[in-house]
Amino acid sequence: MKKMCELKLFTCLIAAVVLGPGSTMNHAQGQPPPDHPAVTVQGQTYTPRLILARNMGTEEDQTRQFPPHKIIGNIHYVGTRTLSSFLLVTPQGNILIDSTYERNVPTIQKSVEQLGFKFSDTRILLGNHAHGDHQEGDALVKQLTGAQVMAMAEDVPALRGMKPGGKEHPIDRVLHDGEEVTLGGTTLVAHLTPGHTRGCTTWTMKAQEGGRTYDVMFGCSLRPTGVLTPALVDEFTRSFKLVHALPCDVQLGDHGAQYNMQEKYAKLQKGGPNPFIDPATCTLEADIQEAMFRAMLVEQKKPAQP
Repeated sequence: MKKMCELKLFTCLIAAVVLGPGSTMNHAQGQPPPDHPAVTVQGQTYTPRLILARNMGTEEDQTRQFPPHKIIGNIHYVGTRTLSSFLLVTPQGNILIDSTYERNVPTIQKSVEQLGFKFSDTRILLGNHAHGDHQEGDALVKQLTGAQVMAMAEDVPALRGMKPGGKEHPIDRVLHDGEEVTLGGTTLVAHLTPGHTRGCTTWTMKAQEGGRTYDVMFGCSLRPTGVLTPALVDEFTRSFKLVHALPCDVQLGDHGAQYNMQEKYAKLQKGGPNPFIDPATCTLEADIQEAMFRAMLVEQKKPAQP
């Protein structure tokens, strides 16, 4: 009974976030997502609306700094409460993944500096996918640091159309599925996982900690955003299969909620084993999104009600 009450309260709170002042719209389509179908994964119920609200939070969540912290090895978190940005530190300069909104770039810079690093040492800027909440700030980051901006080929057209304040979106290197990006002994592999956007990119790399090597996956959103066309069905099917097959000890994501960031950060402050090393939950987000994808397919095939 207690669990059911907590679930109802969670649902009401999230619905209030989506429907109330400062509500989060579907940033891919400009419309609020539906509150159906519903799927249950590991005892938690999700709908498209709840998933989007979980990911985005309030407008304040999207811009308020989350305490910058080391995740594992040379990987650090420098994003906001709900929009991820990661700093990878190397002897030859640093790599930044996801600039988020342009207005968040000063917050990211502040987080980098609070960790003891120089924002001007950013040499490479990568992204997960061509939506404003993840890559709108690319031009400003390049302006401030001179970083080389790299993007998956399939997302280039959408990025070219992203011009905050009239700024042209910089792209210095066009990437393709399976290509590597290397700097100072750190190598990231770009995996094309389309569906959410055409060039949605899941990044993988190795991280060292305590004399051991761990597989790290920076997941790209697998959230369906609208009508599932045959082409999108093929893309999502391919992406789910690939993500489930990738080696993973540490799962990260373009929204902190996708890997329970706040809960794991709280555990990190208490000491003990690194809570981000959690192979058992590496595919949980993919499981949630695939369940939603299949439920949406079933609902989409139902005859229209009079």
